[in-house]
Amino acid sequence: MDGVLVHEEVPIPGAQQFIERLKASGLGFLVLTNNSIYTPRDLRARLLGSGIDVPEGAIWTSALATAQFLADQRPGGTAYVVGEAGLTTALHDIGYVMTDRDPDYVVLGETRTYSFEAITRAIRLIADGARFIATNPDPSGPSQQGMLPATGSVAALISTATGRQPYFIGKPNPLMMRSALNRIDAHSETTVMVGDRMDTDIISGLEAGLRTVLVTSGSTRADQVETFPYRPTRVFESVADLVDLVGDGTL
Repeated sequence: MDGVLVHEEVPIPGAQQFIERLKASGLGFLVLTNNSIYTPRDLRARLLGSGIDVPEGAIWTSALATAQFLADQRPGGTAYVVGEAGLTTALHDIGYVMTDRDPDYVVLGETRTYSFEAITRAIRLIADGARFIATNPDPSGPSQQGMLPATGSVAALISTATGRQPYFIGKPNPLMMRSALNRIDAHSETTVMVGDRMDTDIISGLEAGLRTVLVTSGSTRADQVETFPYRPTRVFESVADLVDLVGDGTL
C-alpha cells in the first residue's frame, strides 16, 4: 500500500485509476501491507478517504497471513498478543484464545503504544517456552511526525533479552506471497507483484516465483536498483505507468 498507492494518506497520482482498471479487467488482485495495526475494513475506509476504492476482501495484511499460518500450524491454539485490532481480530477469527497463561505462542505485531509491561510479559513467556512469532521484520515506519520504531525493532529487543529469534511471517518472507496467491486462487506463473521496496516486496515476489515490478514512487530510488544482487522484472516511476498495461499481457 504505502509507497505504491499512498504516502501515508495522500494518494499517489494514478493509484485510483490503477485500482479501477484492475477491477474493470476482472483480474484477481490483492493489496498487501506489512502493517498489522488495522483490519481490512479499517484499511478500506482509510483508502476510501484517499479516493481509492479497494474492496475489503482485496486487502491482505501481515496480521491475516500470520493468523493463517497459526491456523495451519496449530489449530485452535492460544497466544499472548502484543499488537492492535488488526492482529487480535485476525486471531479471534481463526478461533485462537488470547491469554497470558502458558500460551502456545507470543505474537508480536505493530502498535503505536508499545507497553513496557506487555513487552516484559512477552519476554518472560518466551523464556518459559512460548514460541515467538512476529508479523513482520520492518524496523521502522513512517508517520507525519517522522520515523517510528516498528515491529522489527521491538522484536530485536525481545530477542536480545531472551536469546530467541522470532519467525517473521510478513514480507520479505515469501510465505506471505504464497498465502496471498492462495487467497485469490492464483498461480505464480501468471501473477505480477508490484512493490516499492527492493528488500521486501521485490525479493519476496522473486522468491515466490512471481514476476516483479518495482515502482520508484516509494522507498527504493531508481539509482539504487543496481546496488542489489537481484533485479525486478521491470521498473516504472509509479502505478500511473501501469494503468494502460493492465490486462494487455505486457506486464
